Order: sequence, then C-alpha cells, then structure tokens
Amino acid sequence: MSDKFIRADDVAKELDISKAYAYKLIQQMNKELREKGYLTIAGRINRQYSAERFYGIKSAENGALREEES
Repeated sequence: MSDKFIRADDVAKELDISKAYAYKLIQQMNKELREKGYLTIAGRINRQYSAERFYGIKSAENGALREEES
C-alpha cells in the first residue's frame, strides 16, 4: 500500500524542490481532492493523482472514472 501514496520527501526529490514547497503542493492537491469528495491524508498524496497534476499522465482507471463523473 505504501506505493499508492507519496510523501513530501518523495515529491521534493522528484521535482527537485524544497520539502517545505512540497508540503504546500500536497496541501493544495489534497484540498482539490477534498472538494471532489475524496478523503485525504495530511502530508501524503495519491501517486496517480500527483502524476496527473504534475505531468498530465492519466491512467486508464482514472480516465474511466472521469468519464463516469461527466
């Protein structure tokens, strides 16, 4: 299950940013998810959602979910 979520340390390393800024990004993404009705964990973000937001990468599973929401 640890591979489903990433922490601020991982975000900071992956994006070559400070840990403090990584926490701010995670807070912002968690806020977006809460507004969509998802539960979140402070200091962690879903790996798939972060890939979608940072790189525009959508999984087939996420694409199906978005089509159902429309």
